[in-house]
Amino acid sequence: MITNKNIDNGKGFDWGFASEDYAKYRDIYPREFYEKIVGLGHCTAGQSVLDLGTGTGVLPRNMAEYGAKFTGTDISENQIKYARKLTEAAGLDIDYIVSSAENLDFAPSSFDVVTACQCLMYFDKKIILPKIHRWLKPNGHFLILFMAWLPFESEIAKASEDLVLKYNPSWTGGRMTRYTLKEPEWSREYFTISNAVAYDLDVPFTRESWNGRMKACRGIDASLPKEKITAFEKEHLAYLATVSERFTIKHYATILDLKKV
Repeated sequence: MITNKNIDNGKGFDWGFASEDYAKYRDIYPREFYEKIVGLGHCTAGQSVLDLGTGTGVLPRNMAEYGAKFTGTDISENQIKYARKLTEAAGLDIDYIVSSAENLDFAPSSFDVVTACQCLMYFDKKIILPKIHRWLKPNGHFLILFMAWLPFESEIAKASEDLVLKYNPSWTGGRMTRYTLKEPEWSREYFTISNAVAYDLDVPFTRESWNGRMKACRGIDASLPKEKITAFEKEHLAYLATVSERFTIKHYATILDLKKV
């Protein structure tokens, strides 16, 4: 169980509780998301990539076709169990390690690229940043990746968020709006900005896949007792029965590409 006073007002969460739904419903990044990364010259053939907070291995599994050798790490043993299962089923060669990011240990200059997708907020930057800097090869890159739905531009997303908050008022993962990418003060000792990319994506869902996506968020599966999860899902599915079977949700995606100095 993870607790952080700056996340969900200190309410504990464990991504391992969400692994089953996460494996089924969190693999939602469109191809454009991965091609933007490749277009910047990262995660391609001949490169060695470390994916921190890999979850069920969504990023490595989808980017394996571009030729890089991936290592995925996650604090949750259950997340890695599903990552390995899905990777084996796909016939891919990806290494996985169960560990908190802060406790990882690799030799200096082990990786061309380190990625952190939807997870940097969970790490202790004072510990992880100097480690990433050490693990990267000269001129290596640290990619901070993010994609979130825009609730104020989607009635469905807004209604679903409101329902999450009904069952978990502590959840702070919603109400996302577009933001301007800037050089973080915490990065300047170790990195300089190479690229800052922001763009919109229309992500397709069905009623089932959107319900699963919402359950597999930090505010539901990862932090609520089973009876509340069941109650949320019942009410959420009743709401979704009033909308079209298929729909798109507008998302905002960003890539902060930091180069080792």
